[in-house]
Amino acid sequence: MESAVAGVTVVGPDNGREGFLGSIGVRFLIDGADAADRFSLVEHPMSPRALAAPLHLHTREDEYSFVLEGRMGALLGDEVVEAGPGDLVFKPRNQWHTFWNAGDRPCRILEIISPAGFEGFFKELSDLGGVPAAGPERLADLNEKYGLEMRPDTVPELIERFGLQLGRPVPGGWRP
Repeated sequence: MESAVAGVTVVGPDNGREGFLGSIGVRFLIDGADAADRFSLVEHPMSPRALAAPLHLHTREDEYSFVLEGRMGALLGDEVVEAGPGDLVFKPRNQWHTFWNAGDRPCRILEIISPAGFEGFFKELSDLGGVPAAGPERLADLNEKYGLEMRPDTVPELIERFGLQLGRPVPGGWRP
């Protein structure tokens, strides 16, 4: 059985819906429906020293972060890594992890999500106005819906340990 895939598509720097998740931005490039649910692709712009999320794990999908500009730090289990432009960081499902902008300039990454589906979490969270506006009950509902386990209690420790802050929208969004 063959799955339908969208035809040739070019997503330019002024295309793709954008939003803010509460600490990092998101731009939607390829939805799962356009790739027969095999993967989705989003871009995350991060302000300097921005923590993307508390420690969390995905039960349904793997994530691959490709650094376009700046420095991305990540905690994968007990291992801390830092990646720069051209580097790819694999974040497998069922592994506790988080990531952040490890530099003093904006950072942009492409996030490949496989299989697709989790991009819906980003859409719903962005539509709610991000984590602070969503509130704990709605966030818990989203976590359950998308098979995400999250440890919000880790935010203060992560901020202190890695010299981070809660992010803000990057001027110009994802544009270099």
